[in-house]
Amino acid sequence: MKNFKNLLFLALFFVTATVLGQTKITGTIVDDTNQPLPGASVVVKGTTNGTSTDFDGKFTLKADSSSGVIVISFIGFKKREVSFSSSKSNLKLIKLEEDAGALDEIIVTATSFAIDRKTPVAVSTIKAADIEAKLSNQEFPEILKSTPGVYATKSGGGYGDGEINLRGFRTQNIAVMINGIPVNDMENGAVYWSNWAGLSDVTSAMQVQRGLGASKVAVPSIGGTINIISKSTDAVKGGSIVMSTGNDGYQKYGMTLSTGMMDNGFAVTASASKVSGEGYVDGLQFEGVNYFLNVSNQINDSHKLSFNAIGTIQEHGQRYNRRTIAEYEATEQGGKRFNPDWGYRNGKVENSSFNFYHKPQISLNHDWTISDKTFLTTSVYASFGSGGGRRTQGTKFTSDSYRLGDFDQPINFDQIVAENVASGANGATDIFAASKNSHEWYGVLSTLKTDLSETLTLSGGIDARSYVGSHWYEVTDLLGGQYFYNDDLEEKTGGQALKVGDKFNKDYDGKVGRYGLFAQLEYSKDDLSVFFSSSVSNSVYSKVDRMSYGAEDRESESASFMGYSTKGGANYNLDEKQKVFANIGYFSRAPIFDNVFDSDYSVDLYDGALNEKVFSLELGYGFKTQVFSANVNLYNTSWIDRFMTFSLPGADGEFITSNVTGLDALHQGIEVDFLFRPIEKLAITGMASLGNWRWKDDASANTFNDTTGELISSETIYAKDLKVSDAAQTTFAFGIKYDVLDKTSISLDYNYAGDNYATMNVTGRTADSPEEADRTNTWKLPNYHLFDLGLRHGFEIAGLNSTLSANMNNIFDVEYISDANNGSNSSYDTAQVYYGAGRTFSLGLKVKF
Repeated sequence: MKNFKNLLFLALFFVTATVLGQTKITGTIVDDTNQPLPGASVVVKGTTNGTSTDFDGKFTLKADSSSGVIVISFIGFKKREVSFSSSKSNLKLIKLEEDAGALDEIIVTATSFAIDRKTPVAVSTIKAADIEAKLSNQEFPEILKSTPGVYATKSGGGYGDGEINLRGFRTQNIAVMINGIPVNDMENGAVYWSNWAGLSDVTSAMQVQRGLGASKVAVPSIGGTINIISKSTDAVKGGSIVMSTGNDGYQKYGMTLSTGMMDNGFAVTASASKVSGEGYVDGLQFEGVNYFLNVSNQINDSHKLSFNAIGTIQEHGQRYNRRTIAEYEATEQGGKRFNPDWGYRNGKVENSSFNFYHKPQISLNHDWTISDKTFLTTSVYASFGSGGGRRTQGTKFTSDSYRLGDFDQPINFDQIVAENVASGANGATDIFAASKNSHEWYGVLSTLKTDLSETLTLSGGIDARSYVGSHWYEVTDLLGGQYFYNDDLEEKTGGQALKVGDKFNKDYDGKVGRYGLFAQLEYSKDDLSVFFSSSVSNSVYSKVDRMSYGAEDRESESASFMGYSTKGGANYNLDEKQKVFANIGYFSRAPIFDNVFDSDYSVDLYDGALNEKVFSLELGYGFKTQVFSANVNLYNTSWIDRFMTFSLPGADGEFITSNVTGLDALHQGIEVDFLFRPIEKLAITGMASLGNWRWKDDASANTFNDTTGELISSETIYAKDLKVSDAAQTTFAFGIKYDVLDKTSISLDYNYAGDNYATMNVTGRTADSPEEADRTNTWKLPNYHLFDLGLRHGFEIAGLNSTLSANMNNIFDVEYISDANNGSNSSYDTAQVYYGAGRTFSLGLKVKF
């Protein structure tokens, strides 16, 4: 009994000592304008005990000691250490200072985050908490729709098929990077967002630099740069579980785990999620598995290694074919949901257009602090893509006779299968094929940065990439037939009967090598910052065609294009509140791979392939206080010798591709954005973008049949003074966020899009003479207004910080047209369009531990 009392006393002593030794630390992390910094890392110094701030920048952390120091970090800001004690545990408002140096760890080599009042570029930064609060079940690019100069849509509505334009330039002319590593396709410059659908789960920050930007890559972009920074060693020990549901069967489940920085210098963050749904548009079911892994090792004070792997394994139905407005209006489903490219087979949903792909990206980064003045960062990376898109062969899939009812009903695949079976030895007339694509991409990026003096900094480096992409058509399903034979493809298949797995139509490798050097000199003293940068690059292209050529002549000659750039800018802080900046640049960029050869079916080099030239000038003004901040930007971008590719339905329904050369364009505009916080609980944001984008002259076009590669025509395209199409030239946004309670907020966002012109159909812009040319603008899409509503509520579940999010997009269920191809007479009646989504919603729960 005595021993038991002694043990009980001893246990009570240790429990009491532990409790008395614990300190509950609270506070709020803000920037220099008192704007909360959600997602900031707060760690007790010398331990792995930490947490991160909530959506309002607040944190609560229990320390095992009665006194000590916490270390606070956030991307783009200087780390700050703050002392605490049992008598001083409420640290109240803690301000962080912006600093470019704090970004060295995640800059990698290619691009820097712009720093306010220092970097002379137009920039918008989206924090992880904003993505978490507003993305909902939208496409990842749509989180940027309230950003100046941005026009983002769902395109056909398929999962990950979203499109984004920046100042009138499509993704092919925007540099998209993950941790500074480029992801634009090496052959056509496109970004397929379905490959990166899991980014929203692991993004620490996302920044859009419009125009020339602050990037240091050897091959510059025209429209701007989107840099997405993932979580790394900034992640604190712990994790989170997310669950969400939404309209049309949307479901998402995921988990993120992080060790924080361990005693051995290692830190590991892993994330995985699964998403699925039926899609808002009929027949656009989807499923994806997203994954992310970061393993970092702080070897010592001078060296750090970081390994990253990210990817998505996905498949989704697509809406490939557009329709006229009259056709949509005549459907039972209406324009927002109607999709002609799906049906039923054996009672299950089947798609005539379907995408499947997996493109992991892995990288190893080495940061070396050579001295307190010199820093070297190097990244080697690789990406391996595999997958493709379903393509139909035959005419029955688009025939009203093969529908389960009227023209707007699903495709009757069972009828097509039955007729193929009945055809027997005569072969199938209509089958499924796939346009397959695989690639191997290796690259290295390295930047050396050194302080020459207290005011001068010199940086320079290399950007080298090697890429091989394989492209072929393959029979995937004979739909009950014994074989497939098509007279139009006889020359390319040797007249053989095709079976499942056989290749046809095209089978080639595209090879791209790109090697460049870049350098930048920066001057910064007091209120003045100036930079000058230059780069040179060599792009080398070749092609091997195994379908259209014999063994002796299937490999093309090598084509080499030298490119260069030079740009400079200055930022001057007029006082503590105001700044002005200007930048100017000129560059000559090599044409992309797709523009160097006559067509997909040829190894002959295109004689008209020229470097594209760009001259850009920009002026900006910024005003910033703790209550109100605003930015005004004026830009003028001239694009000379632009090469464009249009893929549109021809007169017989088959798709045709037109290669247009010699186009000159002028993009001018003004952008305004602001943030107003009249009281601590209320934030009001706004944006206006007014663009004037026009073609400056006429051009030449070669038009090919997509299926056979046959040259259809070579003509002059009369485009002078026409409006540049495919993006709204006028956009407005307005948002209100109010903190109803301590951890409860509600937000309302408004977006307007206008002056959007249908994509030009080059076959309708030809004439016998310039005097007879049609110089009226393409059809102008109706302007539209959209409202989104959001609600966030923070609470605890079993002592764990949790957040409930509810979102509704397009709350008034507005019917609007987001994209259009121009028709025969540039009118409402003939335009082929995509409608945007109607009202959508999601409900999500995040539990942190």
